[in-house]
Amino acid sequence: MTAADLAAELEVSVRTVYRDVEALHASGVPLYGDAGHSGGYQLVAGYRTRLTGLSAPEAEALFLSGVPGPAAELGLGSALAAAQLKLSAALPPEMRAQADRMRSRFHLDAPGWYAEDADVPHLPQVADAVWRSRVLDVRYRRWKEPTDVDRRLEPYGLVLKAGRWYIVAGPGPRTYRVDQILGVTVRDEEFEPPEEFDLAGYWARYQAEFHARRFQGEAVVRVSPQAASRLTGAAAQALAATGTAEPDGWTRAVLPIESLDHAHGTFLALGAEIEVLGPPELRARLAETSRAMAAHYTSG
Repeated sequence: MTAADLAAELEVSVRTVYRDVEALHASGVPLYGDAGHSGGYQLVAGYRTRLTGLSAPEAEALFLSGVPGPAAELGLGSALAAAQLKLSAALPPEMRAQADRMRSRFHLDAPGWYAEDADVPHLPQVADAVWRSRVLDVRYRRWKEPTDVDRRLEPYGLVLKAGRWYIVAGPGPRTYRVDQILGVTVRDEEFEPPEEFDLAGYWARYQAEFHARRFQGEAVVRVSPQAASRLTGAAAQALAATGTAEPDGWTRAVLPIESLDHAHGTFLALGAEIEVLGPPELRARLAETSRAMAAHYTSG
């Protein structure tokens, strides 16, 4: 088949066919092409993939990587189940038993304990547009005014982070939460992602920039051993990096804070097990709140 024929059959661009052919060559698939009017790509006669070439750890890893929840959200739940059945049937009996044992003893549950399942009714349409490189018109809800806006997106890829789906899309690119899409229309308009775009690389940079933007200041605190044991994430890391022990058994440290409002709520949750030394405005707000709370419990 010619590159044009393959592109039409697979509903992708000719450029994508060329790229995929190069990838197949690199992975050892004996695909070759003949130039000319009657030329095209074809496999070496008799070539077959060999699932029996999988090692036992490889077969176990394939079944361990199955994520039925996200697959179902993408509309691929039945396809994933069928693929696992076919793969299992193709394995030698001893390897099939090892894979089944792996699947029965390990279960992946990605979302956090206190995160509710997000409703993503438009995820299958978005995923289809990502796969077929189709432009999207979306109605999107954001946090600032005006909250509901219209956007034209060129979807480069989808990311599943802690149980929440994100779409990375041009122009930009920028990142959008799929559960905040209120409506979507798939255009009959194809696009090509930039050649240099790498989804995994973009997401790594996006996370680094997010964490850099997240913490806007610092607070100097004293924490008891009980409070120290309750700190998590960046606060726990900062405690380990900057903490100095004091004679009374408490620890003085410099902790990152997102904002005065956020720090006020976070530190209040630690009660009398923390003392905020600075900044002065945060200490003053906590003192005022503490006096108001005390008044509630001491008034007649």
